Amino acid sequence: MTIRNFAIEYDAVNDRNTFSNGDTLAGRVIVEVSKETKIKALTVKAKGKADVSWNETHGEDSVTYWDKEKYFSHTQSVLPEDNADGSFTLVAGRNVFPFAFQLPYQGLPSSFKGAHGKIHYRFLAKLNRSMHATSKTEAKFTFVARADYDRSALMETQHGSKDKNVLFFASGNISMNIFLPKTGYQQGEGLVVNGEIVNSSTRKIVPKYIIYQKQSFFAGGQRAVYTTQILKEKGEPLVSSTRQNLSKVLALPTEISTTIQNCRILKVEYRLKVILDVSFTKNPVVKLPFIVLPLYDGTTSKALEAGLHQDLAKMNILN
Repeated sequence: MTIRNFAIEYDAVNDRNTFSNGDTLAGRVIVEVSKETKIKALTVKAKGKADVSWNETHGEDSVTYWDKEKYFSHTQSVLPEDNADGSFTLVAGRNVFPFAFQLPYQGLPSSFKGAHGKIHYRFLAKLNRSMHATSKTEAKFTFVARADYDRSALMETQHGSKDKNVLFFASGNISMNIFLPKTGYQQGEGLVVNGEIVNSSTRKIVPKYIIYQKQSFFAGGQRAVYTTQILKEKGEPLVSSTRQNLSKVLALPTEISTTIQNCRILKVEYRLKVILDVSFTKNPVVKLPFIVLPLYDGTTSKALEAGLHQDLAKMNILN
């Protein structure tokens, strides 16, 4: 076999090996051949797109809904420009061809793989030889979009309340007032849950805290929704005729996907769900939305954190 290795390598720009808006992706196409080999073309393409697909059953019929969205597709030849006869000769052994692409500054959602679709970015290299099938290889890369939200939207307080009468061999009322002091949180940050829980019933109640991800997929005028639980914690039980001033911190995992709102066919959202678990009664529930932002490095992270703390202080939210 003449071609021993055909691969794409690229250089990382951070320790997480992710790329963002405006970054330059520099890499190389590697072609190892066992002998001197003449080729007609060698190209590399950088592309990004989203696609969704799912099946629904309507009676005896099964319908497939699908759609796709293309973000960019750029192709360049990596061969020297002086091959006048339209061919290039590879020497026996390892041949290296560098390339570079700059990502667009706007309009790209973060990489994501969900239940019924994905947003993906990759390189695709093609090698053409006379009288041979085209050789292909690819390499995926992870894109994390920079946060593009108004500061006021990220600093907006989220609030929900619920109360319920307790029946069935019991009496009284249970209630909760739940607050999130802001809406935007970086990956790995602590989600601060404030509020008050009042148990004026004759039963014990147990607060439960759930963070879940909501995935929405759109195609053919239809929507498919999938939810997955990120974390769940129990609070301290409240016995009859007690109240609890709430200040709980839920640590967001650093590896969760960021919120995605800039894709036409796929959306990723997050919710905090607080449940008051009480026997023989439908549990009252409060749901609050929040936004997961990418984890920034260095000065960007410090600047953002300082700005958020200044805004919180102005709103008298920080203790």
